[in-house]
Amino acid sequence: MSADPRPSSPPAPRRPVTVDTLAGIQAIDRPRMGFVSATGIGVGAIVGGGILALSGTAFALTGPGAVVAFALNGLIAVLTALSFAELATAFPQSGGPYAFAKRVVSVGAAFGVGWIVWFASIVAAALYASGFAAFALEGMRSLFGFDPPGLRVQTALAVGATLACGAVLARRSGSGGNAVNIGKVVVFGLLILGGLWAWFDEPPQTPRFSPLLPAGAVGLFQAMGATFIALQGFDLIAAVAGEVDEPRRNLPRAMLASLAIALAVYLPLLVVITAVGVADGGSLQAEAAARPDTIVAVAVERYLGPAGYWLVVIAGLLSMLSALVANLFAAARIAQAMGRDRALPPRLRAVHPVRGTPHVAVWVTAVIGAITLLGVSDVTAAGAASSLIFLIAFALAHLLCVVTRARKPDHPGFRVPLWPWLPLFGAAVCGGLALYQASAVPSAGAVTGVWLLAGMAAYLLSFGRRARVFDAAAETSDPDLLELRGRSPLVLVPVANPANAATLARVAAEVAPPRVGRILLFTVLRPPRDLRDTDRSLEQALDDAARTMRAALGETLPVGLRCEGLTTVGSDAWDEIRKAAHSHRCATVLMGLSDLDSEPARRRIEQLANQIDSNLVLLRAPPGFRPRRVRRILVPIGGKGVHNALRARLITGLHRDSEGGGVEVTYLLVVPETTPLPVAEQFQRVHRELVRDEARRVPRTVVVARSDDVIGAIADAADTCDLLVLGLAQTRQGERVIGRISGPIIARTRCPVMLVSARS
Repeated sequence: MSADPRPSSPPAPRRPVTVDTLAGIQAIDRPRMGFVSATGIGVGAIVGGGILALSGTAFALTGPGAVVAFALNGLIAVLTALSFAELATAFPQSGGPYAFAKRVVSVGAAFGVGWIVWFASIVAAALYASGFAAFALEGMRSLFGFDPPGLRVQTALAVGATLACGAVLARRSGSGGNAVNIGKVVVFGLLILGGLWAWFDEPPQTPRFSPLLPAGAVGLFQAMGATFIALQGFDLIAAVAGEVDEPRRNLPRAMLASLAIALAVYLPLLVVITAVGVADGGSLQAEAAARPDTIVAVAVERYLGPAGYWLVVIAGLLSMLSALVANLFAAARIAQAMGRDRALPPRLRAVHPVRGTPHVAVWVTAVIGAITLLGVSDVTAAGAASSLIFLIAFALAHLLCVVTRARKPDHPGFRVPLWPWLPLFGAAVCGGLALYQASAVPSAGAVTGVWLLAGMAAYLLSFGRRARVFDAAAETSDPDLLELRGRSPLVLVPVANPANAATLARVAAEVAPPRVGRILLFTVLRPPRDLRDTDRSLEQALDDAARTMRAALGETLPVGLRCEGLTTVGSDAWDEIRKAAHSHRCATVLMGLSDLDSEPARRRIEQLANQIDSNLVLLRAPPGFRPRRVRRILVPIGGKGVHNALRARLITGLHRDSEGGGVEVTYLLVVPETTPLPVAEQFQRVHRELVRDEARRVPRTVVVARSDDVIGAIADAADTCDLLVLGLAQTRQGERVIGRISGPIIARTRCPVMLVSARS
């Protein structure tokens, strides 16, 4: 719809308008995954890539104790998989830990979890891309004697592999072929059988497992921290839970099966490499320190000859490539889920109209992975950083499991045994190992810290406001969300006049979320002036308060909200309201004022707004005003948008309970009359996208009126509406005030007005 060039006659909401509706991710029939395909995601990410890239690091740090390090990491991974299984079956939707956190904690905390997990998968993809390049160059050296200088060629190959895999994933839905997984498992099986044959055919003359831990417990912990990423991958199954058939049955089985296959490959392979992969008199620890990237190929060549060497190179290429694809696949789904909720740019939620793939999220993830490779090209450094980030993410997943069961004890999904002790133990182990890893490898801690600081800045400066607005509308339309987050918002309603008590109670029922919201009706009794008439005055005041309470309760009880009454005695009603809002930790204070256009009332309103840490909603409406009959809402826009989240709750609540089948919202932007028409239309397009989050389930339109009389344009438009919603302005010092435009508008219009102020 184009901008209206007429200065004082913006289109009325009843006229034909273009209504934008938010569909989220497009409903496209995507290929569904069963147990085998879901297990394939985990196997593709875990088996092969981690052990080939990082076993040399483990051997260098702790010698034969690498077997113990991988076994202990396997135990931690199994414990973590149990918590992931409960979360994924309680909330079977794509997005992994971010999607779980969004359900049980605040939107800001969920962003933090998603930001960490997204980057963890990106760094893991960078690790496997670098490993793929290392094995490709190793094969070139053996075939052609090709020995490139430094890491430039390896980095270039890794970046090329990352972007190529991104291009593939942007074109098709899937994380890789099961044939590749079967092929590499078969190759590892041959390496293990060949090692066992060599071990029994010609037992080594020198002890290979003694001392088991040459560097002691310190070396063991260092090896565990550096190689934990080798068992990451089962969590990627949870990240695509929304695409798995029968999730409550297939998700736990797929996670545990992929881990079982990985451990069945890893532990025997490490044992045979330790036993027969080093010449008599040689040192496995020293050789691994000299050639950490290719120690497995060198060791296997000793007992299987050139054929074994090439089997390892082929397995390495397949494993690194499949792990790279699996991590990019899952990371893109996390970015897509965050974009859908506005925690990242909304463009990331886009789905290809034909292929059904999140192509934008895939490309952004692949590009960030390529940039990461340019900064961290060393396999060992990438492994240490990704292990640290995943340990943090897994500790958070354990804690989310505890919170989820506590708030949703009757969920029908998989249930972790020995709850809450097993998840708490897993959180303590993952958190402790993460702290140790951060101190033992400062570069890994620095990478993690920089990413967390970047995420904090991005949320505060860019993504946070839109995410909170989108989340506010979701909370209002989904009471389960508030219940899972352990919140029961309280609306404080000061009532003094029985004539408008019922009206305020009706509005409070729309402001408070259904089922979990609470209303506190509040009356203030003034102390008698004449002590001789104390009894009579007090009795009369109590009777008035009781009538007021009865009138309000009669409106709130039928809607099923928990409603309470509170009466206090005080000489200053405004001060008593402030005290009640503070002591009861009210989410919102709702007041009815008939004299919003008087200067003394404005000063007291502004004073109260700046003294309470609550949302403030002021209503000026005639007696008998019924919010459920509101059909047309006018919302002037153009400010800083500090009230968007509060307006989202109000508009969604009014739309949800409307007796007329919903409300229609007109967002009005008034620009100077000299504004060129193309510029006005551009303003309209920009604001249409912004208000889409605020009223995402409500029919809405954005109207741009060109007029030099802002107050007159808004007042004229309000004459055709059932409710005008205005916001308190904010000064540079952060104080909330009735602005120079809101005051005159209130004085000129006669329609019901709702003046809102978001909490400071």
